[in-house]
Formats: sequence, structure tokens, C-alpha cells
Amino acid sequence: MYRSINDFLEDWSQEEALTLKVLEALTDDSLKQSVSAAQPRSLGDLGWHLVGSLDIMLGAAGLVIAGPEYKLPTPERASDIVQGYRQMSDAVTNALKQQWNDEKLSQGILLFGFIDTTYGGVLKTVVRHQIHHRGQMTILMRQAGVVPPGVYGPNEEESAAIRAAKG
Repeated sequence: MYRSINDFLEDWSQEEALTLKVLEALTDDSLKQSVSAAQPRSLGDLGWHLVGSLDIMLGAAGLVIAGPEYKLPTPERASDIVQGYRQMSDAVTNALKQQWNDEKLSQGILLFGFIDTTYGGVLKTVVRHQIHHRGQMTILMRQAGVVPPGVYGPNEEESAAIRAAKG
């Protein structure tokens, strides 16, 4: 759980950069890669979900976010998803700075009517939710023929290049 807005914002800055790294590696064609025939959610849908879920989750906790319209169909261009994510992330950080304070983070909330947590716990859930879907996206990227970037360390290709450079 986060105990200060600043602690969250520092962590969010790192996680936002990693999410953007993944989103920026998407191609327009890769957006169509689906999880499976039985689960038609696509790579593009997951990327767009990262945009909308920020407003949905934090809005459920009472944060009013003046972000981009995300309820449209999933964009067909990867650059539109990247732009939407940047705008929503900026809107989230601005809203948090203006509407919440450190004391609020320790207050309890029943998120979505059934998740017993604190406002700081909501922020933790938001970060973990982003990490979860980012991981799903890297698998779908491979299936779509796109090399996903290393996130918390180098990917296979980056590791091979590091080994090759060492001789």
C-alpha cells in the first residue's frame, strides 16, 4: 500500500514508462492478435483496456479524471493507443495531485462494492493490474511476430546481444 501520493507518483512514473515501452512496440497489424479462438480479446483490446481501466478503477474510488474518451471501439492504430495512454496517465497524475492527499490513502473503501481495501490499496491494485496486462501483452506480441521489449530486464534478443558484445 502507498502511504503518500508522492510515493505512488514515483512508482507510477517508472511503471508508466514500462507500459509505454510495451505499447510503443505494437504495430497496427499486431493489434488484431487474439488470445485464442475461444477468447477473442485482442492485443489491441488489452492495450486499450490499460487506458480505460485507469478511469474505471480510480473513478470507482471517487477520483474524477479528465482524460481522453476511451469508450470508443478499440483504435485500429497502435499510435492512437499510445497517445490515449499518455493522456490518461497524465490526467490520472493531475487528478491525484489535486483531489487526494496522503491522509486519504489510509482510509478504507469498499471498491466496486466487494473489494475491502484502502485508497492506497486501490493505487496498488491499479499498478498490479497494469503489470498483469502488460505481461499478457508481451506473450501476444510474440504470437503476432513482434519482439516485445524487455521490461524488468532484457528480453531474449537483448540478452543475446549483451552476451555477443561481451565476446
